[in-house]
Amino acid sequence: MKGEAEFDEIFDLTDKWSFSDETCSLREYLGLTAEEEDIWVSQSDEALETFMEKEKTRWIFFSDLDGTLLDDEKNISDENRAELKRVLDAGHAVVISTGRALVSAVAQAKRLGLYGPSCYIICYNGAQIYDTAEKRIISRTGIDLPTIRRVFDDAHARGVNIQAYSDTEVIAEKDSSSLQRYLAQQALTAKIVKDVCEELRHDSPKMLALDFDAPDLIEEFRGYMTTTYQGELDCFLSNPYYLEIVPTGVNKGNAIRFMSEYLGVPLSRTLAAGDAENDLTMIEAAGTGAVMCNGEDLLKAKADYITTLDNNHSGVAEILRKFIP
Repeated sequence: MKGEAEFDEIFDLTDKWSFSDETCSLREYLGLTAEEEDIWVSQSDEALETFMEKEKTRWIFFSDLDGTLLDDEKNISDENRAELKRVLDAGHAVVISTGRALVSAVAQAKRLGLYGPSCYIICYNGAQIYDTAEKRIISRTGIDLPTIRRVFDDAHARGVNIQAYSDTEVIAEKDSSSLQRYLAQQALTAKIVKDVCEELRHDSPKMLALDFDAPDLIEEFRGYMTTTYQGELDCFLSNPYYLEIVPTGVNKGNAIRFMSEYLGVPLSRTLAAGDAENDLTMIEAAGTGAVMCNGEDLLKAKADYITTLDNNHSGVAEILRKFIP
């Protein structure tokens, strides 16, 4: 539990809440997590007690997708799949942590069998967090429309492909071969519009600058963005062709901290696996940060563990066997 109460105190505290002037909900009064409340309501007192006992040794595993959990063909190995099932069956939580859009990440979660109880998604590099069992977003932030307009204008002036996101698709003002390749890889659709802000009408969780043919241009634009939007936006690469642009403070590391509190699991029992620059804050925040042997050197310098197996040879299974009983 997130609060101080133990299971055998719940019923006394419930009585106190019933006759008190407290304005908070019973869940808040007891300090129940959403998962604990759901078990209590939908199952039984005995199920909640059993779950709370498991929580005392519960882990949360955070995994990046591309280059980490998935092989280079975007598939999951039987060995990785089996280890993830073992972890879930033991009562631990699994969180997909990705820069992908929510709609793409949800499709991946369903394909991988990571959709349902104790499965969550960190998407847009932490701008949104999704509870797959409750089918709802539990945390969200975004980039406001005036800032989106400025960044789009800056990107267009420098010949950089730029895109934003609605709840269901990519929104861009110009088509390109890089955009079409991205859509095919992510299984997304796009709408090409005259004015991105008129189409969106609300914040975008992130923007993405991309160019498969000119990574040097993306790196140059990164330097411009970092200087011009310091304190407003954070920029980092998820691969040499993608520059992720998010609100300042949005990252996978802060998403781990949120999930640790949300599920009532201490950071010391969080395990993260990644390979690319946008995974760096996650590797630093987790109690144990594991980096794929195919990962970038800047991550390896911060790693608690570096795999001997790469993403094409079930490196995630190696991590899970080593750290989660």
